[in-house]
Amino acid sequence: MRRKAARILVTALLLTLCACGDKAAETAVSGAGQTAAAQPQTQQEAEMSAQTAPLDYAAHHMEPSNVTVHDPSIFQDKDGKYYIVGTHITSARSDDLLNWTQTDQTFREALDADTMKEIRAYNDDFKAGSPVGYLWAPDIVYNETMGKYCVYLSANGDHWQSNIVLLTGDSVEGPFTYAGSVVYGGFTEENWQETDVARVLGLDPAKDELPQRYILNGVKNDHWGEEFPNCIDPCTFYDADGKLWMSYGSWSGGIFLLSLDPATGLRDYSVSYETARHSDEYFGTLIAGGSYVSGEGSYIQHIGDHYWLFISYGNLEARGGYNIRVFRSDRPEGPYVDERGNSPFYDSYAQNYNFPTGERLFGAYRWNTADVGMVSQGHNSVLADRDGRYYIVYHTRTTNGSEYHYVRVHQLFLNKNGWLLAAPYRTTGERLPDKGLDPDQIAGSYDVILHRLDLDYANQQLNLPETLTLQADGTVTGAFGGTWDAEPGTPYINLHLEAAHDKETDTYQGVALEMTIDDTDVTTVVFTALGEKNQLTLWGSKQTGS
Repeated sequence: MRRKAARILVTALLLTLCACGDKAAETAVSGAGQTAAAQPQTQQEAEMSAQTAPLDYAAHHMEPSNVTVHDPSIFQDKDGKYYIVGTHITSARSDDLLNWTQTDQTFREALDADTMKEIRAYNDDFKAGSPVGYLWAPDIVYNETMGKYCVYLSANGDHWQSNIVLLTGDSVEGPFTYAGSVVYGGFTEENWQETDVARVLGLDPAKDELPQRYILNGVKNDHWGEEFPNCIDPCTFYDADGKLWMSYGSWSGGIFLLSLDPATGLRDYSVSYETARHSDEYFGTLIAGGSYVSGEGSYIQHIGDHYWLFISYGNLEARGGYNIRVFRSDRPEGPYVDERGNSPFYDSYAQNYNFPTGERLFGAYRWNTADVGMVSQGHNSVLADRDGRYYIVYHTRTTNGSEYHYVRVHQLFLNKNGWLLAAPYRTTGERLPDKGLDPDQIAGSYDVILHRLDLDYANQQLNLPETLTLQADGTVTGAFGGTWDAEPGTPYINLHLEAAHDKETDTYQGVALEMTIDDTDVTTVVFTALGEKNQLTLWGSKQTGS
């Protein structure tokens, strides 16, 4: 299914929620998890339900305040408060990254009628009515040069007719005014003069013609999506040297990168790009994707010694197989690679939803303590918190039989080899122990989830827990055999495992810490690790009483 069809589905769902009001939307999503027992179950989930948890988790239930913000982009203000903004002008705020308050109306009232008129000037789809259903995936950054909060927003119509606009305000909550468009897509011989193509390419719109590559591979010939990007899903960031960048583009022609002018927040017209295999004079540098292979919602964050590129593969529906992949580079422009050295480029079409390309931080899964499974997690952002911790923020759907979704936030870590790991549970303020946990504290029996790639996502197949025991003598028994060790004075843990079902031996390098089990007040030891050869994530949660 193409992004267009997915967009129509989610637009209808979200606008229905919005019509009910912010509080109703919040209640609908929270209620979805609470009534999961009444929803259809897969055979796999029914078998899970029959298992007996080692503790009465119902007596320890703690329900966080969930919110519905699709494609959530995180921002932290100077006072430490957290904001997320998302598709169809949805938003929320929080003090702790766990309990959120829906603030859609506040965000919408920050966009006045004149601003809306400017946003929809290029896009014919907006002329029929309210543009809210065509506004996608905003991203907020504070521009110190301008002294403004800058909102980058996708104004996206059909047939790739799209542009990314810049809105500016003196407050993170607005009001915002239109400051210009950064890049345009889907232009033709009839309307390219309405864009900045002539300025970028040095053409005279009164005399010159649109270059043939945009016509032969264009909208009218239905090849735009194979060669050029849909101009949506912006991510704006400063690199380590203070230079301002924007990544954008989804499915279709791939993910592109443009240099921005910090004085205006718009495109830096002094920077030129060549038209070549992985770049275009107008659209900039191609850093991932292409050939209409799935890959959208790019986000770039500098963590440790690298720039990390996050991309969502698959379709966003509950049965669409949405999942987040990660690549890294020494430079914002790339080249980006995963742990196995794979490139994120695609020069021919492939259905890459379950490909081994890109480190997958987590896939579809369900813990023994959960009522529903987590599926189709994606379109994330990443927070570099002021206290030095990093978090991944994303929306997830569940196996409760609906398309409702909510926001989750998990802490991110680096393993000894410098590769990213996601915590097994949503954050509740946990900290990675600098000196590590005592080996005696780590030893014990665990529920472990290996995030395998070969899932039947259309039938909501899940990665489910198996039992593994880390023996005090350093051996491993249960679903995996092998050995384990904790590196003294550090949070690092190493698991040298051989799984009986696939006979593949691999070393998983990760970290161990204490976390609170989702939706409870129960604390336990957990680990998160990444396989050196198979590039699969392994999560462990120590069984209570172990």
